[in-house]
Amino acid sequence: MEPVIEVRDLKKIYRGSEKPAVRNLNLTVRKGEMIGVIGPSGAGKSTLLRCINHLVIPTEGRIFIEGEEITGASSAKVRKLRRRLGMIFQHYNLVARLTVMQNVMHGRLGYMNTLDGVLGRYTEEDKHRALGILEQTGLGDFLCHRAGELSGGQRQRVGIVRALMQEPSALLCDEPIASLDPASAQVVMELIRDVCRRRSIACIVNLHQVDAALKYADRIIGMFEGEIVYDGPAPELTGPVIEKIYGRPMAELMISAEAQELHI
Repeated sequence: MEPVIEVRDLKKIYRGSEKPAVRNLNLTVRKGEMIGVIGPSGAGKSTLLRCINHLVIPTEGRIFIEGEEITGASSAKVRKLRRRLGMIFQHYNLVARLTVMQNVMHGRLGYMNTLDGVLGRYTEEDKHRALGILEQTGLGDFLCHRAGELSGGQRQRVGIVRALMQEPSALLCDEPIASLDPASAQVVMELIRDVCRRRSIACIVNLHQVDAALKYADRIIGMFEGEIVYDGPAPELTGPVIEKIYGRPMAELMISAEAQELHI
């Protein structure tokens, strides 16, 4: 099966820093695969996703989206390839004053010319697709609500629907449940998992919560100081491996996780 995403020898050094945010990074993601990326803050998880989506320009290395290289591509080609990558953000990235429907339809902008996008001239087919997905995700009653009126879990679901409107080959999810309570986090993770399975969409999801990665991901990538230190099936992620990823004893990690659960 051809890779949906292929990362070769990725390295990124931000301006003003001598230490790479990511280095020696190689990764292949295939259709329908759900990958949970874990590691401490500063491990390079967000940089990896932003390099794949070309929101951040790599210092070295090459990245391919369904066989086409995005690194070094023209602006027009980057825009075209980004259609295949649905991005889901920790803080939703919605326009609070716009309605749920208006935010969702923004997922079609990559397929439209600038004038049609500015004027919101969406096709009837796209509108019907949006309505169908909103109904499937339990948001059918919120079409005319402003995004700013919704709960965190509802806003994240709107972000997922917007990403699905791109008809993506892959979802890139950057800490999608970090700002949510446990119940909302479960709903969001189950939605991401289920839509990716039904539509055979590849998924890379960055998570602070190891238990969520183990529960929902098929494959785990563990990152530490910009490098991949574990890449394998979720069931093989043992205590010693987790300690290697986080550079801390398991007992300390458990205490930290409990504190986060209690919002301490």
